[in-house]
Amino acid sequence: MLPGSPAGVSYPSRGLQRRPEQAVLPFVDVSGVRVLVADDEDDIRALVALAVGKAGCTVVGSVADGAAALDAARADLPDLAVLDVSMPGATGLEVCAALRADPSTSHIRILLLSAGASLDDVAAGLAAGADAYLAKPFQVSGLVHQVHALMARQPA
Repeated sequence: MLPGSPAGVSYPSRGLQRRPEQAVLPFVDVSGVRVLVADDEDDIRALVALAVGKAGCTVVGSVADGAAALDAARADLPDLAVLDVSMPGATGLEVCAALRADPSTSHIRILLLSAGASLDDVAAGLAAGADAYLAKPFQVSGLVHQVHALMARQPA
């Protein structure tokens, strides 16, 4: 890193520098990653499914409510669940907590999506057991980045 620069990432061999938000993750092959998508909005559900599919993941379920999300997660055991916070049947927070409480599903990585983006909203999502939280509206590239980041983590 260069003296006096913001807390950036340096590349000593080339002297290039990036700000933290531009940091490049190591390549993670997400082909074969099985993803469950749950959102009560058809357009959002389709967009998420398309984005994770284009990233190389396999969508194993696409459901419109929390109860169906919980049933699908228990039946299909995906690697990642992308859950909307506000859904009928059970909220994404309730689904998240239930998945974490069940030893057969506690390993599933969970990304919550929500229109609520306050610090309290994010804290509630993480307290429920989510691995990451993404505010709506989101950019597809941000969603794909989150998928790669989550799959790069070592299992707990």
